[in-house]
Amino acid sequence: MSDQGFSFSQAHLREIATDIVKYAQKRGASACETDVSEGFGQSVGVRKAEVETIEYNRDKGVGVTVYIGQQRGYASTSDFSKKALKATVDAALSIARFTAPDPCAGLADAELMAREKDMPGLDLFHPWAIGIDEAIALARRCEDAAFAVSPKISNSEGANTSIQQSHFVSTNSHGFIGGYATTRHGLSCSVIAGEGDAMQREYWYDSRRDPAELTSAEDIGRLAGERALARLGGKQVRTCEVPVLFEAPLAVALIGNFVQAVSGGALYRKASFLLDSLGQQVFSPVVSIAERPHLKKAFGSSPFDSDGVATRDREIVTGGVLNGYFLSAYSARKLGMQTTGNAGGSHNLIVTPGEQDLAGLIRQMDRGLLVTELLGHGVNYVTGDYSRGAAGFWVEKGKIKHAVEEVTIAGNLRDMFRSIVAIGNDALPRGAKHCGSILIERMKVAGR
Repeated sequence: MSDQGFSFSQAHLREIATDIVKYAQKRGASACETDVSEGFGQSVGVRKAEVETIEYNRDKGVGVTVYIGQQRGYASTSDFSKKALKATVDAALSIARFTAPDPCAGLADAELMAREKDMPGLDLFHPWAIGIDEAIALARRCEDAAFAVSPKISNSEGANTSIQQSHFVSTNSHGFIGGYATTRHGLSCSVIAGEGDAMQREYWYDSRRDPAELTSAEDIGRLAGERALARLGGKQVRTCEVPVLFEAPLAVALIGNFVQAVSGGALYRKASFLLDSLGQQVFSPVVSIAERPHLKKAFGSSPFDSDGVATRDREIVTGGVLNGYFLSAYSARKLGMQTTGNAGGSHNLIVTPGEQDLAGLIRQMDRGLLVTELLGHGVNYVTGDYSRGAAGFWVEKGKIKHAVEEVTIAGNLRDMFRSIVAIGNDALPRGAKHCGSILIERMKVAGR
C-alpha cells in the first residue's frame, strides 16, 4: 500500500502502461494507446441523525486501444496480472483484425503530444484524512443546520459526506506518457418543508478538490433548509412570454447544451443546430467564453486530453462570436480540421461574468420567472428546440413575489443564446464549467 492509500504506485502504473504498448507492437500493432487507473472512495449518508449508508468503493482498470493500419480494436480488464494484460492486448488485436478500416482512425499526430517536461503542476490531489466517525458527525451537523432553519422543515432525505481519490497513467506508441492523481470531495443535504400535499423538497451541495475549501456543513444545511422553505406555497402562473432568469447551477447546463452542439461528434454526424457556425454570432455580444485547462485545483484541469494532445488556453466565444469547436483527433479528421485537444471533453470553461449578483439580475429582470429547478430532458440538438419542466419564483417589480411550480419553459437554443441579456457574477466553483446566473430576454412559460 502506498503512502496515499493507493494499492499501486504511479511508477507501477507507468510500468504496466509501457509494457502494454511494447507487447502490442511486438504482436503486430502499428500503433497502441493505453490507460491504467486506480481509485477509491468513501461515502457516508445520514438521515434524521441516524446513519443510513456507509459505502466504500475501490476500482482499477486498464483500457487498451490498438491499430493495425486503420483498423481499430479495443479491450479492457480489471486484472493487473501479466497474463491478463497480455490477453487483453491479444483480444484488442483480434477485434482490430475483424474491423473494417476507418480512414480517420489512429493516434493524434506525434508533434501534438504533450511533453512531460512541459506539463504544469495543477495541484489536483488533496487527500482527505477523515474517518467514518468524523464523516458521520459532519453529515449530522449539515442536517441539523437544515432542521434549525424552521419548524416547517418537516423531514429529510439525508446528508452525505463523500471522499474520492484516483490516479492514472496514459501512454501511446508515439512515446507520450503522462499521469497524475486527483481528488474530489463533497458535502450535500436534501430536506423537505411542509406537510401533506404542500411538501417541497430542496437541496444544496458543494464539491472541491481540496476539502479545506468546502463550504461549511452548517452553511450547506442552512441553504438547503432555506431553499426548501422558500418553495412552500408554489403555484402555476398563466401562460405568458416573459424574461427568464436561470440560477447559476442551471445556467451551467445551458453552457453544456452549447458545448454539446459544437463538439466534434455532433458536428460530423450533422446532429447539431450550430453546424458551420465558426466565425458567426451564436450568442449575444455580452457572452464571452474562455477555456482554461491549467487552473490549479479546478475540476476541468488537465495538461493533456484523452488522446495525449497538449491542452492550451483558448477563447471559445468572444463577444458572442464562435471562435472554435471542441474536437478530438478522430472528430477533427472526420471534419477535415485539426484537433483542439478536447478528446474527452472541454477543460474549465469560464463564462465572463457581468457586474451584478443574482439579486441585481432579479431587479434588472423586473418581471418574469426565476428558474431554480429543471425537469426532464427536452433538448433537440438537431433543431435547437428546448422545452423543460421548471420550478422557481415569480418576480414582480424586481422582487420575488411567490414560488412557482408545474410550469414548462420553451424556446429554441439558437434564439435563447442570442437573447442573453446579462450574466451574473455568482458562479459556483464546484464543477468544470464556471458560469453565473443567465438572464434571457424572453421565453414562453406554459402554465394554467
